[in-house]
Amino acid sequence: MSESRAFCPRCGDPVPDRSASDADAAADPLRPGTEVELCDSCYFDDFDFIDAPDRIDVQVCARCGAVHRGNRWVDVGAQDYTDIAIEEVSEALAVHVDVEDVAWQVEPEQVGENTIRMHAYFTGVVRDTPVEEQVMVPVKIARQTCTRCGRIAGDYYASIVQIRAEDRTPTSEEVDRAKEIANQVVADMEATGDRNAFVTETSETDDGLDIKVSTNKIGKKISNKMVEEFGGTVNDAETLVTEDQDGNEVYRVTFAVRLPPYTPGEVIDLADDDGGPVLVRSARGNLKGTRVTTGERYEADYEEGNSPEARRLGDLDDAVETTVVTVEDENAVQVLDPETFQAKTVARPDYFDPDAQTVPVLKSRAGVHVLPDSDPDTGDEDDDGYYDPYENDG
Repeated sequence: MSESRAFCPRCGDPVPDRSASDADAAADPLRPGTEVELCDSCYFDDFDFIDAPDRIDVQVCARCGAVHRGNRWVDVGAQDYTDIAIEEVSEALAVHVDVEDVAWQVEPEQVGENTIRMHAYFTGVVRDTPVEEQVMVPVKIARQTCTRCGRIAGDYYASIVQIRAEDRTPTSEEVDRAKEIANQVVADMEATGDRNAFVTETSETDDGLDIKVSTNKIGKKISNKMVEEFGGTVNDAETLVTEDQDGNEVYRVTFAVRLPPYTPGEVIDLADDDGGPVLVRSARGNLKGTRVTTGERYEADYEEGNSPEARRLGDLDDAVETTVVTVEDENAVQVLDPETFQAKTVARPDYFDPDAQTVPVLKSRAGVHVLPDSDPDTGDEDDDGYYDPYENDG
């Protein structure tokens, strides 16, 4: 009785029984279109454990370390060129699909300033047989300048944000905050993979701050954030600067941010107003503040917006501590004049503490006025960073 079994189509040796899922097949030369299983000897004759390129060429930006892949530059976050070489080799090597339990390691060998030999060692199991292989792939590093760094080096910018203020110069707080916003906007966009985001230059001028940025989107975000925090307005204007390679017009946009004339913490004397000076609380939208004579809230009319006609009397920082002599009644208190040291009767605002021994006062052309105590232990600070006596007033 004859035995039916499979034979290797190449050498004719019998092939051990193996499940269909484990079978490694080859084309049957006698029956085109069908496949038969090879014996172990013939299988391993043609077996390639690792598919590796003869050489890998890598373009690396010498400024930022980005790697050129395909038609674009990619930030890989590598610490040095060896890290980049390891990553490129890892992506370029391919392991045969039949290999199980694959393990590998790589040892870099620096043989020149721009050449790294990558020695890769592989082990695995095929047809219950342990296999191992070693390959060496040279990696050539070409230092170049990516598009982003080239633009930065060339002082490229697409828009300008001009920070100005009405009837005054922007404060150091506003200037510093504008710089922080610009850097944060760029950082947020870079975090999403946008390599075109960068601040080209910030320059302080006699009347404010100019920020040159790489895209109009960044300029718009910075401008809107400044107005959101400090109030004011923003206008934009386009200027034709050139044409691109396809003949399309290229415009540069200037965002002009105009901050309000008054800042939180200033004390102003409103024109045609008998209610007494106002301590500015917010310049966002309509100007809002607190009457330093009564402690009542003040809000400018819609028509006046954030710039009602007024004269500046001073600032919270100009206040000096003086002694409370006596509380006369619910509307008046007697304090020492901070210059003459004579007792003087002044208006008693609602935020005045009748048990206080000393109070901050501002002496100006409008007289002496008691200001709120900005000490956080004695009151609350609002979003603008100074004491608001009615912050929790329902």
